[in-house]
Amino acid sequence: MALPRHLKNGLSPLEIEFLAENELIEISASIDTKQDLELLGSTIASLKPLQVNKVPLWMAITLKKKQKCSIVVPNWMTVESLQRSLKEEQEQDRFSALPYHYMETAQLLLENACDDIPAADTVRTLLKDLREARQSKARQGVAALDMTYIQMDNIGLMEINEIRPFFTKAFYEIQKLKPASNAGDLYGAPGGYHGFDGAASVGSSVPESSRFNATQGSRN
Repeated sequence: MALPRHLKNGLSPLEIEFLAENELIEISASIDTKQDLELLGSTIASLKPLQVNKVPLWMAITLKKKQKCSIVVPNWMTVESLQRSLKEEQEQDRFSALPYHYMETAQLLLENACDDIPAADTVRTLLKDLREARQSKARQGVAALDMTYIQMDNIGLMEINEIRPFFTKAFYEIQKLKPASNAGDLYGAPGGYHGFDGAASVGSSVPESSRFNATQGSRN
């Protein structure tokens, strides 16, 4: 089946979420597996009650749904840490240091382990504010585009996927302003631009694929 044009050169939010599920997270199990768990890509030490283990996020969520563990909230996802990150976003030009899959991880934990997250509603609000601040900063980054590249440190995969079409199109338009004699350096033959074809227009906004807004206030 043919993919929609805007997904041909990028990942869908669900695909990115799938990748994020391989991230390790700490859990406190309520079961004893008696032996190590052999996975395709790694081996997980045997789970024992009240013992903290690191397991892939997908396994933590599966065990949580079966009421076989509680999830230890990552340090970056506490209220205090998120408040510091938000303050950095508002006061500094650079992006605050967050995990590569912070958006996906936070969303999955809020959906599946809300009772393990202290002050979950406050955490959800801070994540929403943090996301909006980073989105605004990413849009402003178009002013930093030059003829070669743009550098954005500490940006997450979901954020990269969202701004890719916009920045690719903006970069393409900037390149069109170069003298014709230099155009071949990056484009090859005339008409040979091989950038992403998913961008709609230069004036379009960054796509809204995060579900933080949709889940705001959906859990007590």
